[in-house]
Amino acid sequence: EPPLPLPDEPKLMLSGGAVPGLKASRIEPAPSPERCPVEALTRFARKVQTDVGITVSVGLSHNKFLAKLASDLDKPRGFSVIGRAETLDFLAERPVGSIWGVGKAMQEKLAEDGIRLIRDIRAKDEAELFRRYGGEGGRLHRLSRGVDARKVTPQRETRSVSAETTFDEDIRDVDALLPILWRLCEKLARRLKAAELAATGISLKLKTADFRILTRSRMGHEPTQLAKRLFAPARELLQAEATGRVAFRLIGIGTTGLAPAAGADRGDLLDSELKRDIATETAMDRIRAKFGNAAVIRGTGLGARG
Repeated sequence: EPPLPLPDEPKLMLSGGAVPGLKASRIEPAPSPERCPVEALTRFARKVQTDVGITVSVGLSHNKFLAKLASDLDKPRGFSVIGRAETLDFLAERPVGSIWGVGKAMQEKLAEDGIRLIRDIRAKDEAELFRRYGGEGGRLHRLSRGVDARKVTPQRETRSVSAETTFDEDIRDVDALLPILWRLCEKLARRLKAAELAATGISLKLKTADFRILTRSRMGHEPTQLAKRLFAPARELLQAEATGRVAFRLIGIGTTGLAPAAGADRGDLLDSELKRDIATETAMDRIRAKFGNAAVIRGTGLGARG
């Protein structure tokens, strides 16, 4: 486990030559001088896997929006590049939901206007998009052309803590998803404790087989660092979405609010269940700290894959 919560999608600003169109299913060495960013990211991915024990999917491009899209192309452990020359062609046939911030409601609104693919946005005049969707129309106009002027900020206050995993094969069965969700709640709980924070709300993230992202949240509960108490609302949210009709390729759990650890899991002095949960999880944490995370697995997490 990392000593502090790491962002699930860390961003780096690099300079040097990229390789337009490079896309590899596995990370390969890139020794030539003009590939400095590729070499730096390759070394970073390998170091994370060696030191932390997790794999990294890398996306490299000329702005944050495109780098994020590239990182989703070949999970897990892929390395994809979107160069300037192929940006417009790459974006053209992708669904509008690929644009960050375009959720289900916005996708439905765009579909009513005949806009389903990013190329459909580019077919509209900027003034027309602004009249129809306000400031969001201007943002869609820019991003549909691969324009994103946001800067990479190297330091920021922790606003959320999360954990997610991408599956090797799509999953639609809720009974197969629940153990994976439990293991992610355990990971989230460990990250909260390491950061001396507690969650006051949780958010469930799901990515469908066709790359649509769904997020559902539950807010307003008492601050907690316990996996069991993170899992309870997350399970309800997952059961409402995973009805068997849609297959998923990614699941994630995160916080929608944070509080100091000092106020976590205080409850009622007569709450024997809370005392038992704290004692159980504390004992498991001690065993895992000594023997590794796989040393003890609760029944809920057995059979988890991802």
